[in-house]
Amino acid sequence: MLNVQKNVKEIVDKRLSNYIPSSISSPVEKALYEVESIFALPKEKLDEYRLNAIKYAFYHHYNNNKFYRQLCKEKNVKPDDIKSINDFHKIPLLPHRFFKDYPSGRQFAVWLANLMSVDLPKIVIEGKNPSYDDVIEDFQKAGITVCYSSGTTGKFTFIPRDEKTYKMGQYAIARCGIEMLSHWYDYNSNAYLLFPNPKKTNIYVGKVTNVLFDLVKNVNVAIDRKITTDLLRIAMGITMNFKEKMMSKLARKMNKKMNENMVKNIIKWLDEMDRKKERILFAGAPFILNMVMERLDEEGKTYDFGERGAVLTGGGWKIYEDKRMPVEEFRKKVQEFFGIPSQNCLDLYAMVEGNGFMVHCPEGHYLHVPTTYFHPMVLDENGEPVGYGEEGRFAFLDALALSYPGFIMTGDKVKLLEECPGCDRTTPVLEPEIERIRGEEIRGCAEEMRRMLIEG
Repeated sequence: MLNVQKNVKEIVDKRLSNYIPSSISSPVEKALYEVESIFALPKEKLDEYRLNAIKYAFYHHYNNNKFYRQLCKEKNVKPDDIKSINDFHKIPLLPHRFFKDYPSGRQFAVWLANLMSVDLPKIVIEGKNPSYDDVIEDFQKAGITVCYSSGTTGKFTFIPRDEKTYKMGQYAIARCGIEMLSHWYDYNSNAYLLFPNPKKTNIYVGKVTNVLFDLVKNVNVAIDRKITTDLLRIAMGITMNFKEKMMSKLARKMNKKMNENMVKNIIKWLDEMDRKKERILFAGAPFILNMVMERLDEEGKTYDFGERGAVLTGGGWKIYEDKRMPVEEFRKKVQEFFGIPSQNCLDLYAMVEGNGFMVHCPEGHYLHVPTTYFHPMVLDENGEPVGYGEEGRFAFLDALALSYPGFIMTGDKVKLLEECPGCDRTTPVLEPEIERIRGEEIRGCAEEMRRMLIEG
């Protein structure tokens, strides 16, 4: 294992004190905030934290969520049935498509409220026929963050997070990312966020990175404009009428110019960072960094940031509609154009429905699962669990999702290994190349951004 800092928790806790409750009492809070390591505890301790956290979350949703309790009764499962990790397969899962089946207008607000397993504050919905974005803003005013993501059909996934769940997710992504980059991490660094500005959108790939501003001293943003559900849908070329078709054509023309300026600004920033010998971090969509590398290739230009540089990508490995870049090939390009070594170029796998952040280990680049609070499963075509080393549909139990039932069956095809072939951390891992199951729409943390910016 690389020479990692022993005080990652202490460093993160100092920077993220506003994300940590004053009193840590529940098994879920302990599984996140109390642990000295997310990925390297003894297995017995990992299991103990996970068992207590998942049992607590299941009991919470069963008792506080009407529709989920009804589902459990239909499946004839109750909290007392979950006595060990071996019983986790009994917990009813929600298919990821469940979060795409929503009405519009004021009924959308009712749908969101019914998803939630917490006491709701007073939410005032303005207007007789509010848009999705109007409702999202009204929920935000009441302290509930509604994040969304989209696939190739333009049908959104909406997930409501109360303040507690949102803060736990922010702390979790910080702990997971920094633990794997602990050999590199330094607050006195400069980051370029290759996602939308989290302060100007509720799209998940933007919102989930808000914590970055607390982790490094300077953050530049590649997409610094407001992005709404309608803007994203239209810019992706999914239109409802003639007016939107015209808007989509205009967006395609504008995107070309914006992309040129975005790449130009990133290269200008790189020149400045190189001249000042500063530490840099790229965080976000790999296709944007690939656009920069292609421009540098055209200009015959490279940098040598070496150990001063790091890259943490967030899924979405389609570079063009007909081309998917292998993760290993991407790392080689990063080393070629920026001089950043492979152990400083990691990928993070996550999704809007959950708060589990699986991150590459620097040694072997396998995706480690944060199993103190997050239980991974791989299912066959009948929805039954399969063993380690077998391919299947990814599903998970997420204890941090207290504001909604985070027991989800996804549309991703994965292979789960009990131990990492590349390092001695104790958590199970996913093999690094993750694909969509045949018949599922293409979706990823960066795919919607790629379609919006490159294709439209």
